[in-house]
Amino acid sequence: MWKVPNDPAVTMDSFKTVLRFLTDQKATIGYGFMAILTIGGERIFSMVSFNCPCNHSQNFAYGITFLLGPAVVLFTVGLFVSSRLWRLYTGCCLNPTKLCPRGNCLHCCAMLLKILGGACVAPIMWLCVALLNGTFYECAVSGLDDNLVVPLLCKNKTRLCREELARVPCGRSKLPTNENMELLLMFRAQSQILGWAIIITAAVMGLISTCYRNCRSKVSYLQLTFWKRYMEKEREKFDTFAVDYANQLAARNMKSFFENKAPDSFPFPNHRAWEEISELYTFTRSEQYYSTLQRYVERHDRDYNPEKRPVLDMEHGIEMT
Repeated sequence: MWKVPNDPAVTMDSFKTVLRFLTDQKATIGYGFMAILTIGGERIFSMVSFNCPCNHSQNFAYGITFLLGPAVVLFTVGLFVSSRLWRLYTGCCLNPTKLCPRGNCLHCCAMLLKILGGACVAPIMWLCVALLNGTFYECAVSGLDDNLVVPLLCKNKTRLCREELARVPCGRSKLPTNENMELLLMFRAQSQILGWAIIITAAVMGLISTCYRNCRSKVSYLQLTFWKRYMEKEREKFDTFAVDYANQLAARNMKSFFENKAPDSFPFPNHRAWEEISELYTFTRSEQYYSTLQRYVERHDRDYNPEKRPVLDMEHGIEMT
């Protein structure tokens, strides 16, 4: 019988291997976790809060609200949590040139498309899950009163179909049982077809955009892989250094306040340095850096003069709480 080795070094190596795998696959795991939450949320909405009113005047508005409302909320949340969006948008009202650093408008537009594409992942998941289930779509479509759509839905049905269509999702229509079931199955089929159409379209568009981006890449595949690794590590190191320096600055200020003496000198990047490393990076063959931070620190003419008092400019009413 196989036994787990007792050697701590072997155990630690195994743990590091698993941790490295999870780190490498964090995007896939994140999307999987998002899909599980989306499915769970849709089921909760369907069973707990959704209750189709089953009348012509309210069905469409009620069904479409449950179908598209959460998608809009998820899209908004996706924009809120996008660091790229805030890196691009912060300060652009006072300095519009920050939207297109170095005058590269094409890069700015491409970045905006990436931001919008990333924010669309969760809404698309919601729409796909909701349409594959069909509950919201059934309610919305049964409330249509369009002279073009309704005759198609009630084709080869009794005259009561148009009047009783809104009551079909609730099972309270006066239609014969076979017609009622046929309409329900038709609504469900249409909803699932739309769901699969969105899934296929999203998959194809994702593949095409990835192929196009890689085809237009100015670096090789291995260098691009290294570039991605570097950006991940730089973000991790920046967060670590930011926390460390924030702790040091807070401790220095507390010490100065409570000991009632002048604060010690504290080296701090100046405002221009923060502006430069906050720009969206544009790769050029003449400057083969991997980020705006690397481009800044390797400049020969960089300004080493620190901020004597690292504080925010409150001229425009900026308030940090």
